[in-house]
Amino acid sequence: LPRSRPSPAPACLLAVAMAVSGSALCVLLPLLPLLLLPTFGCSFLGALCGAAAVCALLLARARAALAAAQGRRVCVLVLGDVGRSPRMLNHSLSLARSGFRVTLLGYGGAKPHHDVVNNDNIKIVYITEMTGLKFGSKIFQYGIKVFVQTLQICYILLKIDTPSHILLQNPPGLPAIAATWAVCLLRGSKFIIDWHNYGYTIMSLSHADRHPIVLIAKWYEHFFGKLADSNLCVTEAMKEDLRVNWNIKAITLYDRPSPIFRETPLELQHKLFKKLANDFVPFKGRSEFVPSDLEQTAFTELNISTGNVTHIQGRPALLLSSTSWTEDEDFSILLKALEEYEGFITSGITLPSLVCAITGKGPLQEFYNRLITKLHFKYIHICTLWLEAEDYPVLLGSGDLGVCLHKSTSGLDLPMKVVDMFGCCLPVCAIDFQCLDELVKHEENGLIFKNSHELAVQLKLLFTDFQNGKSALGIFKRNLKESKMVQWDENWDETVLPLLKSN
Repeated sequence: LPRSRPSPAPACLLAVAMAVSGSALCVLLPLLPLLLLPTFGCSFLGALCGAAAVCALLLARARAALAAAQGRRVCVLVLGDVGRSPRMLNHSLSLARSGFRVTLLGYGGAKPHHDVVNNDNIKIVYITEMTGLKFGSKIFQYGIKVFVQTLQICYILLKIDTPSHILLQNPPGLPAIAATWAVCLLRGSKFIIDWHNYGYTIMSLSHADRHPIVLIAKWYEHFFGKLADSNLCVTEAMKEDLRVNWNIKAITLYDRPSPIFRETPLELQHKLFKKLANDFVPFKGRSEFVPSDLEQTAFTELNISTGNVTHIQGRPALLLSSTSWTEDEDFSILLKALEEYEGFITSGITLPSLVCAITGKGPLQEFYNRLITKLHFKYIHICTLWLEAEDYPVLLGSGDLGVCLHKSTSGLDLPMKVVDMFGCCLPVCAIDFQCLDELVKHEENGLIFKNSHELAVQLKLLFTDFQNGKSALGIFKRNLKESKMVQWDENWDETVLPLLKSN
């Protein structure tokens, strides 16, 4: 039998639907099959609904992209502790300084620096971290966690005002890369990944290289990493590896110290040492009899009458290290080196006593604290502490030498802690790994070691007559002052800002 002529009503309905907003069209789409079924065959109906769905997506994307372009909004996302993500905090501050409205997403924990918290252009939105899942296998627990995180990320990214760009830290990138890409596709935002390392190499510390989870994570990063509109990375070595092995074109944005990292005046040093002395004995003054017009710490002395602050004669050296207490930092190397340093002093070599302050929080902290309590030093005092964001740069600017035990899981990233130490003109002894020479210049701004014995020998060298400006330590400090390292703001303006404007 001949097919009856189509009624114009469905066409009118479709025209009306296409005229409304993308969001309203998405609501009407489920009703289209009921409206069109009496009129058209099933095959035509399927094609028509598919075309309508594509039109709705394109319209919604276009409207969202227009809103994003007009709003100059950027979302910065890190699936970790916001307060312990310094590079993403620096991104947020630079974006805010450049006139962008910033939504900073991540887990709660450490309080960010007050420059971030008090910035009117930065809004921090915390993601609830999923904890306490105890039943089922580890793979099952991980799968549930990934599923919940995916829902959280999509919900929050769809709820906030449409950003022109979403900047994601990787790692951790599972499931954030895929979820963020999908939302960017829907909302018309540009997707930027900032590659700090490879997530699968970090997972391999807890699992074998060929473990299914590690292999899945590697495939995931490799596949979804290519879908970003732009990519940043932390070293030239990583940039080359992304190009050769991942077919990803990235721009190197070196970590650089923010303006808060600088040498600390003696007056501020004294205030911080007095504050720390309330909780940590190694920072307390050593003299039994102190005149009433003097106020002492283990390192400094304040003349109350004049307000003048000086270093105490014969003071200990202040050795600093910072850590997340994870598997990629072996602090037994430092502890063995300190044992050897103690042996140098007991054998009659003239060296200063040490206060070794290790800052940070992490899963292996209690393990190393137990090792530290078993050590019985006479000339060395070790304390592990957690500092407020405002106090950390002040401590680095007060130290004599820094130690870095970070060994990159990929061999392609650089330790941010060393960047901060260099900003404070604090020389560093760092354990060797691939691409470290992009940051630490051996015998210029610090020394590179391979084992605990080499570190002990370096401590002996650098702390010999360490307060003399002509000593090896003094020369390294002078080299750092004269190097005039490019600051973060200048580096960011030259590298990232043009990327945002071009997109």
